[in-house]
Amino acid sequence: MKLLRRAGRRPDTDPGPVALHARNVRFDWAGTPLHWMPAEPIASHLINSLNLLLPEGERMFCAAYAEALPYVRDDKLREAMLGFIGQESMHAETHDKVLHEVLAAHGIDPGRYLRHAEYLFRRTLGPGDADGVARRQVLIERLAFIACLEHFFAYLGDWVLNADLERFHADPRMADLFRWHGAEEVEHRHVAHDVAVYFGAGYLRRAGLMTLVFPIFLTLVLRGTKFLIHQDPELPDLGYPRLLTRVFGAMWRGALPGVPSLLWSALSTFKPGYHPDSVGSTAQAVAYLAKSPAAQAIAS
Repeated sequence: MKLLRRAGRRPDTDPGPVALHARNVRFDWAGTPLHWMPAEPIASHLINSLNLLLPEGERMFCAAYAEALPYVRDDKLREAMLGFIGQESMHAETHDKVLHEVLAAHGIDPGRYLRHAEYLFRRTLGPGDADGVARRQVLIERLAFIACLEHFFAYLGDWVLNADLERFHADPRMADLFRWHGAEEVEHRHVAHDVAVYFGAGYLRRAGLMTLVFPIFLTLVLRGTKFLIHQDPELPDLGYPRLLTRVFGAMWRGALPGVPSLLWSALSTFKPGYHPDSVGSTAQAVAYLAKSPAAQAIAS
């Protein structure tokens, strides 16, 4: 199924290295529907599940990078890390507002899922109680884990920039939220990989973690989707078999990225010499960020 390029075609001109910086954005969430793609409620909930998952994850990214920064002697990498922290902090803050101003307005209580996310990202993936060499090894594991997740976020960012969400009558504010976020994920897609390599996370370590991160990420998103559906009075409380059937249908219609392309993207990280610059287009990302309605709302 061919998707129209509503967010903007990939420009042919590569802008070269881009200085990363956080962009202020303003969203007015008043009246935003829970099913922000009206004909695709399951796809709406699956993408909304990222609003549950991302804030804690991105705060963990920032905490790990703040811990890593004192060890970085490469000025360019350090500058990129600071830009990454700024962007991820803004992402976490913005998705938090969706939880309180959109989901809560429709009677969704995210508390139980958020507590699980806090445990995962603060305790399981936090610095722990190790000291000395052991603490540094834990840090390297966390940085490699972040690199794996950032690959998927760059993939999803590229997908949403090129998906024809308007064909599903997507709420323009929610579409802009994920395209703004996705464009910045594409823009800074190289940082987490470069940091992990700088700290000595070699091919085998990164490949091993990817085999764990891929199913964990899919499981967390699916659990978040089921959690939202369970609290949605307009939908039946689907079990996982029926939910997966509905999810695959949304993928077939183009309302969600397909599992085969996501799997193929994950497998591409196992190629010797892999670098995330192969995912998406910096020129397209920067072009969208220049016209994002939420970013323009601040400038006006």
